[in-house]
This record gives sequence, structure tokens and C-alpha cells, in this order.
Amino acid sequence: MNILNKNKILTVFASAALLFPLFGCNEDAVQTLPERNWELTWSDEFSGTAGTLPDASKWNFDLGNGVDGWGNQELQSYTNSTNNVALDGAGNLVITAIKNGNSFTSARVKTQGKFSQAYGKIEARIKTPYGPGIWPAFWMLGDNVNAVGWPQCGEIDIMELKGHQPNIIYGTLHGPGYSGGAAKTKAYGLQNGRFDTDFHVFAVEWTESQIDFFVDGYLYNRVKRTDVPGDWVYNHPFFVILNVAVGGNFVGFPTDGTPFPQKMYIDYVRVYKPK
Repeated sequence: MNILNKNKILTVFASAALLFPLFGCNEDAVQTLPERNWELTWSDEFSGTAGTLPDASKWNFDLGNGVDGWGNQELQSYTNSTNNVALDGAGNLVITAIKNGNSFTSARVKTQGKFSQAYGKIEARIKTPYGPGIWPAFWMLGDNVNAVGWPQCGEIDIMELKGHQPNIIYGTLHGPGYSGGAAKTKAYGLQNGRFDTDFHVFAVEWTESQIDFFVDGYLYNRVKRTDVPGDWVYNHPFFVILNVAVGGNFVGFPTDGTPFPQKMYIDYVRVYKPK
């Protein structure tokens, strides 16, 4: 997900040392990875009364249309209405994109000003929406974004999906010298499933020198400090963002066949540090 206009039309399928080629991989594949010992530092399990907003001590909202559709020619206006973002009473946060004639509303929630962390494991269990022009994302921005701007603050896209390709997600880094179409990115595809029909766990494990991207515990992308052509800007705290955009440079735009409303279900978000 982009915060400014990055013309994110092309996707670079970056390779990483010691990783298997995973595009179109078997989701039942097995890897042997080092054991890690994590300590939970922050979480939201989204338990609460159906129809209520998420915990205000943990989440803020981006509101409105942003600048030029949040910099990406997106069509939606973000709200904090329970029509667009609410607990479902079954332990999920639901972000709903709605079509109102020729306009769209949705929601973008963030922990900016309430929680941020440098390094660790960040994960969420999500069932995505689908359809042409639908753009769900689970991502992070450097908490110095207001001071230094984008992409100098750094961006970690833990999960993005193009709604017309519901079996493929992307894990991406944006930074100075490698943003937009030049971002460090890789796709992960399910051979026998879709991300909108069941929940999957999307995660990164982040250290001072590399960021690993996972789907359901499977490591599919590793970006090291030495892999990026510009500054490594992942050495300070980042905050978490969840949203569903409608339209934009990355995904294209809705068609007459795009069904609405569109819903992204988030079972939990959990953040850990090494123990």
C-alpha cells in the first residue's frame, strides 16, 4: 500500500539467496528454519461487541480522500463509521468497502501515535476481499513519516493483494532509491486456494539487517540490507496499518462485475520482540 504517488504499476519479482522460487508454489511446502523465541509486546484480538469500533486505545483512523486518492488515484473516501469498520462479535475486525452510486467508502486503521516498534515479528490472520479494483493491505510505515516524508521513512508491505488475482499476495519494501515500480518485492501464489476463501497468517520477521516475509509460516521473501540500492531505513520504530482501498495505480479500477460490499476480516494482529 502506498502513501504517496509511486506509480506502482510494475511489480519486481525479486530473488533472494537461499529461498525457493515460490510463485505458484505448493502451500503445503515445508521449510527448515531456525527456531526463534518471541515475547508478545502488543496485540489486538478484536474481541468485543458486534457493531462497535476497534479499541480507541490502540487504533487511529485515516479519514477522507487524501491527496490525489492518497497519492495512488484511489477512489474511496475513508471513514470511521461502523458501516466501514467494526467488530463482528465473533473475534474479528471487519473493514468494509461500500459502493454508493459512483462513490466508495472504506476504512484505514493505524496504530500511529499509539504503538510502534523497531524489529521483531509482526503478524496478522486475515481473510481478504476480492474482485477487480479491490486493494486490501496489511503494512507499516516509519513513525518518523511526518518529519522526513515518504519514502525516507520506509514502508514495509506485509501483505497486499490485487483483487482480480485472489490467489496471489505481495510482500514489499519501499525506501529511498527503491520505491514505486523499483520497490523490493516478491509475490506468493497459492496453487490450490484463494486468500478470500479462508484465513491466512501474514508476517514479517525484522532484524537490523534483514526482513523476512511469511505466509502461514512459509518464508517466501528475504530482503537484506545489502540487497537495497539506497539507504536501509528500517532501523527505527514503525506503526501498523490495515485498510481496503478501491482502485488505484497498483490494482486498476472496479468494473461492473466487481461485487460490493467488500469485506476484509482480521482475526488478530500480534507484535513480538526477540526474547
